[in-house]
Amino acid sequence: MAFPAKFPSLNAMEMTDEARRTLVRVLRVAFPHENFPDGPYERTADKILVEADAETWFRVALIQGLQSLDQLSDKSFCSLNDDEALRVLRRVEGTEFFGFVRRTAALGLYDDEEVWEILGYQGPSFDLGGYVNRGFNDLDWLPEPRILYPEGEDLPELGPGAHLGPQTVNVADESTNQPSAEQAEMGEVKR
Repeated sequence: MAFPAKFPSLNAMEMTDEARRTLVRVLRVAFPHENFPDGPYERTADKILVEADAETWFRVALIQGLQSLDQLSDKSFCSLNDDEALRVLRRVEGTEFFGFVRRTAALGLYDDEEVWEILGYQGPSFDLGGYVNRGFNDLDWLPEPRILYPEGEDLPELGPGAHLGPQTVNVADESTNQPSAEQAEMGEVKR
């Protein structure tokens, strides 16, 4: 529900098609991914617009923020190359406008199923039993980790006490509600 602003002229402010195009450009510059098509950025812009429409303060901040980008650019923000556009965004990164866009976009853009597919994310796995048996370790774009020690050099020593098993706790000390090592038994984990 949108609450009316104190000044009626603010309630009349609406998002134009040009402002929406500028918002999509802001998202592309702020969250750059060469292989992302326009769809995820446009859907994220739509989510931002819905959020802004629900709250007069954010709607006004968004509209005024987008208008200020053209003023800071001395021309259309959309016509700037990526480096120039990034410089303009850096000038407004501490504003309420940019904070609102960043917060909403970070959640919206990376919660898009088309983005999941591009990034190789299989989606939520809770209802399928988790990732343990569903390829949690199937990353093929990371190099295999290498741990190399120079020839003839021993492995580093473990820290003091690292090789010891569980320490027994004084059973007489009942200052905690946690079971001691002797009282705790590991039970079988069942599904």
